[in-house]
Amino acid sequence: MAKIAKVIVDVPAMQVDRPFDYIVKESLQDLIQVGMRVSVPFGPRKVQGFVVQLIEGEASGLKEVQEVMDLMPVLNKELLELGDFIASETLAFRISVYQAMLPAILRAKYEKYFIRLDETDDRLAQLFEGHETLDWKIAEERKLLPSLKKFVEAGTLQVEYQVKSKITQKQARFVRTELTFNELSDRLAELPKNAKAQQKVLSFFQMNDIKEIQASTLTKELAITDAALKKLSEQGSIEIVTKAIHRDPYQNHIFEKSFPHALSDGQKTAAEQIIQATNENRAETFLLHGVTGSGKTEIYLQTIEAVLAKGKEAIVLVPEISLTPQMVERFKSRFGSNVAVLHSALSAGEKYDEWRRIEKHEAHVVVGARSAIFAPFENIGMIIMDEEHEASYKQEDNPKYHARDVAIWRAAFYKCPVVLGSATPSLESYARATKNVYTLLELPERINKQDMPEVEVVDMREELRQGNRTEFSMALLEKIKDRLNKGEQTVLLLNKRGYASFVMCRDCGYVAECPNCDISLTYHQVSQQLKCHYCNHIEQMPMHCPNCESEHIRYFGTGTQRIEESLNKLIPEARVIRMDVDTTRTKGAHEKLLTRFRHHEADILLGTQMIAKGLDFPDITLVGVLNADTMLFLPDFRASERTFQLLTQVSGRAGRHVAKGEVVVQSYAPEHYSIQFAKQHDYLGFYEYEMKIRHQAAYPPYYFLVMINVSHENEMKTIKTMQNMVHYLKSTLSNQAQILGPAPSVISRIKNKFRYQCIIKYKKEPTLYLELKQLLESYQKEQAKGLTITIDTRPYVLM
Repeated sequence: MAKIAKVIVDVPAMQVDRPFDYIVKESLQDLIQVGMRVSVPFGPRKVQGFVVQLIEGEASGLKEVQEVMDLMPVLNKELLELGDFIASETLAFRISVYQAMLPAILRAKYEKYFIRLDETDDRLAQLFEGHETLDWKIAEERKLLPSLKKFVEAGTLQVEYQVKSKITQKQARFVRTELTFNELSDRLAELPKNAKAQQKVLSFFQMNDIKEIQASTLTKELAITDAALKKLSEQGSIEIVTKAIHRDPYQNHIFEKSFPHALSDGQKTAAEQIIQATNENRAETFLLHGVTGSGKTEIYLQTIEAVLAKGKEAIVLVPEISLTPQMVERFKSRFGSNVAVLHSALSAGEKYDEWRRIEKHEAHVVVGARSAIFAPFENIGMIIMDEEHEASYKQEDNPKYHARDVAIWRAAFYKCPVVLGSATPSLESYARATKNVYTLLELPERINKQDMPEVEVVDMREELRQGNRTEFSMALLEKIKDRLNKGEQTVLLLNKRGYASFVMCRDCGYVAECPNCDISLTYHQVSQQLKCHYCNHIEQMPMHCPNCESEHIRYFGTGTQRIEESLNKLIPEARVIRMDVDTTRTKGAHEKLLTRFRHHEADILLGTQMIAKGLDFPDITLVGVLNADTMLFLPDFRASERTFQLLTQVSGRAGRHVAKGEVVVQSYAPEHYSIQFAKQHDYLGFYEYEMKIRHQAAYPPYYFLVMINVSHENEMKTIKTMQNMVHYLKSTLSNQAQILGPAPSVISRIKNKFRYQCIIKYKKEPTLYLELKQLLESYQKEQAKGLTITIDTRPYVLM
């Protein structure tokens, strides 16, 4: 009997979404393990795959595993099982899920090249320029593919596929010496008097009593060149070696050690319940509902301390990359190098090295965004999701998982608690807590007994009637100036980026739209360009209307760039930091901007959603929301909930310390219930009101949703496909299921593809997932020809 590896191959297609059998050749039998990546032949190519099982079996007719790509498994048994769960829940391919669990640097890249089979063919020798192989890309650049095709057909040339891992380790040169103090003295005496640089090196090793140092550090420290090191190496005084080093994204940061704070009675009760669940190895989900500033982070830190004391590990998820710097500082200050960080602002290499630290058990706490939930721990004692209500925990690309579902699955596997923390929990989570599916922990007061900030709602319609055409109400402008005089700081939220929403001709009404998508282009002032935020189409701002040649073409709406410009005109003495997607593109930009604000290098922090959560600066006493209605009237049943959450979160940035806080909310619909409940800081009132609406309209948490999207360049084909799908589902699902659609998506065309959708509302449909899978299978051929079908089994965005 032979050793056989069952492998999931890197071919994302339904018909191959299953393990394939490969013989493990003798040379690999002691190396290969479940969870490793391997290179295997698949059809005419070589592809990467994941070993999911090793068995003994009959080997006839099976191909061999070509090579093992890892020395240790990259996915442990639990993560492989989790991958199967996610694939089944989200209708995704297993290969897509496994790859989503790994750092991008571990995803294979494929190289194609030609091999000569006939050494005597002069024409081939000429095309190959004397080489044995020819890279596919080079052949493509030299326009040789048509010629080479003939040789392939004739059998004198072969196309080879090679799976290559990307470079995964950073290398650095080190200078090492084994010489004793006296031997170094002898070598120094032998050096010529003019060999000053070499003398510096040997003296350095003698005086510092070290045996090894990084070459770049040494040359910088001694102000010498590599030539001196080379000379000493040739003489045998030193050795120059190359080693893999860890890329630490926080190596230049100094984290001042912090110690546990005394907990309030409410904090203590919450922490004790969570710690009890960890001590009893109980998979319990806690909903920690605490007002902004109630000390949720200190509970996280102290409960994790209890977990680490038991020799276990903890995962802490944060929704926004902008929250990461402050969270990292708090956790690194408490737990030092025991903390690994995983988020999108790190380079691919840094992410990989942090991932390896986790894998090698060098870190026991992970702080990171959504994908950090896949940290390769093997003894998890707690998982924390801060700001659990945030939509960014839902992956919008395949596999469309929600980090909360993954966290609860992993916690059940390791028999440990999950803590979901928020001042404004999602309605689904709070409803589960009221039904005792989750355990509710309440923190109704701020830790310093400080009052919640006073919220003033300004009716912007009234401001317009009084002739105020600026983006700022008189009340907000006066309060900003007052804070400037007092040396206090202000946060201004505008939930948009760019300079203006759209460009319109005042004479004929022409609006500049994207040629590829049914959406208006956004004007960006710095580049004087119009951009589509869906397909990245870019145009120059027109001087005349393309439709009627009028000069009266202007931008309308308001973006962060324009607000910044207005602030500079209205309050020229104010120092403003703008924080949005455009100003935070570069690495470390979030942290630099927030550090500048913390050090009072600015009076006003102006930004988009990324500044609404988590910021804790003592001198912020005023928060202004410039347009509370941005999300309020979107065609999404969660629009009111998201508006309430955002207003409550951003209000919570004010008055968190000694000075009292104030909030000004500007709105054109000030009477709307989500704004009124946010004004009163009344989560429970909002929850009860919104739940009645959800019940009447049959939306979550009373019903589950599934959203199906179809897109194609031919609109009629898109409509027809969607109609056929709806007809099939109506014939197979129960009468209790509601099917809405087909209907055009809110943005009905993106990247020249027409988009239609349908939504299924249901309570219990045991066969639903099987029917959805059947639908995907029946349209496989169509999908290969350009039809796109996506199914989201728990949609968070309906647009």
